[in-house]
Amino acid sequence: MPDEEARQAALATLSRAAYSLSAADARLRGRATRQAGALSLSHARVLRMLAEEGPVSVARLAELSETTGAGVTQLVNGLSEAGYVEKAKSLQDKRSVQVQLTELGRRRHEERERLLEQVLAQALQGMSVEAIAAASGVLRALSGVYDQL
Repeated sequence: MPDEEARQAALATLSRAAYSLSAADARLRGRATRQAGALSLSHARVLRMLAEEGPVSVARLAELSETTGAGVTQLVNGLSEAGYVEKAKSLQDKRSVQVQLTELGRRRHEERERLLEQVLAQALQGMSVEAIAAASGVLRALSGVYDQL
């Protein structure tokens, strides 16, 4: 039973950490709505997908970013207003909208990626590669937990 008690305590600690991460995300989203140039994780994820994939349809972008079509449309509209993306009707399917990064959007994505790399390197400097890989696995498992709640 001691192992089970230790596991339950570890899961409780993880649960509290997940709540802290969620609260930090909410603060980031708040800054993104109040400060010019601030990007929420959702906006940054869309910029990353567009940088990696090139121009894609809104439907494909929703799939890539693990967001609903309506959700990604809101994100794209905000990014378009900021000048980070351009929308255009698809030449193949007039019902479909294609989205692509602007040069400003590409620069903003690259700037955000550099900042993320710096912050991660500093915050995790004492962690081994194995610990970082394990943390990545835990975060992916937590995303599945969130989908079940």
